[in-house]
Amino acid sequence: MEQVALHYWWWILALVLIAIEVVLPGYFMLWIGIAAGFTGLVVLMVPGLSVLAQALAFAALAFLSCAAYWYWLRPRLVRDEPGEQRLNRRGEQQIGQRYVLAEAIVNGRGKAKVGDGLWLVRGPDLPAGSTVVVTGVDGNTLLVQALH
Repeated sequence: MEQVALHYWWWILALVLIAIEVVLPGYFMLWIGIAAGFTGLVVLMVPGLSVLAQALAFAALAFLSCAAYWYWLRPRLVRDEPGEQRLNRRGEQQIGQRYVLAEAIVNGRGKAKVGDGLWLVRGPDLPAGSTVVVTGVDGNTLLVQALH
């Protein structure tokens, strides 16, 4: 039986590492798997490479691929959309939105209809039915002003 070429073992290792990343995402196995694949290419191009040289090439390529992800690719994947920073802060997502007062603002406090619910609002005294714009948030209370 013929012996399998050494570069195939590196490619098999690459596939195993990438499969681990698919099953357990977030552990950098993708980038280490990519390094193993490139090590297989190096071994294919330089067939007489010693095992120590292959291990050093793999370690260097693994470090370079992880560093390339961390310093070059990762910052470009971060979304910088206005709503992203306020994902779990629903009150801040309302800033700039216009709503109708369900209850009059009396002594600075009232309620506005937001979606299918009522939110506490604070602002100048206004009658029920007035349209307001959200200018800020204080805890779970929307800060509003009359829309002119």
